[in-house]
Amino acid sequence: MTHLLLTATVTPSEQNSSREPGWETAMAKDILGEAGLHFDELNKLRVLDPEVTQQTIELKEECKDFVDKIGQFQKIVGGLIELVDQLAKEAENEKMKAIGARNLLKSIAKQREAQQQQLQALIAEKKMQLER
Repeated sequence: MTHLLLTATVTPSEQNSSREPGWETAMAKDILGEAGLHFDELNKLRVLDPEVTQQTIELKEECKDFVDKIGQFQKIVGGLIELVDQLAKEAENEKMKAIGARNLLKSIAKQREAQQQQLQALIAEKKMQLER
């Protein structure tokens, strides 16, 4: 364990001069501040500067809000993707129905053509029979 020894040299003239109350505390805070140690609002000794600590707390809160918003965004996008997938399936089903209907119409048209040719052949055959 490393111990930090803080010393301050005070000249006799500085000891005898009139000082404000709490000058020792201010001096100790300055010395600790130079060593990278600070007191918080509860007078607890901290390694980080109180301003940096506050900024860190604010950044942490902003990050949490950002993560929450990203989560909401992902839910919305997930719902949108599901909706688009559902619409794509419905569109594919309708497309298949349309292709089926078109093929049915083509087959009906071919059947009519074949039936018409059969009827024309039958008419031609009947005409031949009448001519005999």
